[in-house]
Amino acid sequence: MKNERLEVQRTIHASPARIFSILRSPSGHVAIDSSGMLMAAEGEDVTKVGDEFIVHMDREALNDYPLGKYDVKITFTTYEENRAIAWNVAGVTRGTMGHVYGYTLEPVSEGTLVTSYYDWSGAEQKWKDADIFPIIPESSLRATLGILARTVEASAPTS
Repeated sequence: MKNERLEVQRTIHASPARIFSILRSPSGHVAIDSSGMLMAAEGEDVTKVGDEFIVHMDREALNDYPLGKYDVKITFTTYEENRAIAWNVAGVTRGTMGHVYGYTLEPVSEGTLVTSYYDWSGAEQKWKDADIFPIIPESSLRATLGILARTVEASAPTS
């Protein structure tokens, strides 16, 4: 059986609350995206499971499928303030393919141990058979953590 989950970790020198504020924000998702696909987002900050927002995408950034620009609906499936957040992605005109992106945050002495994951184990078999997963590579998850670190560390108050 193929691995159906990517997971990376990084210690970020910021509090879980500071990091979580980026992860629950539509504009935060766009700001830290390393894939280049997320162009803009609309909606309110997430406050609970079931909250949604729209992200305007451009698949040309990956140069893998000629999807061009399109919108997706992000629906949050996990929300534990300052601890864990996860969501699935659905086309605005069709349902989710069953893949989930998420983060867990663990306070450590240096700040926060952030785990980023991408899991497609719950995807419908037809999508698994299409051999499209993972849509983004592990290196993109790592790069997004780097951008997240730069974003929260650069804006952190100095002592």
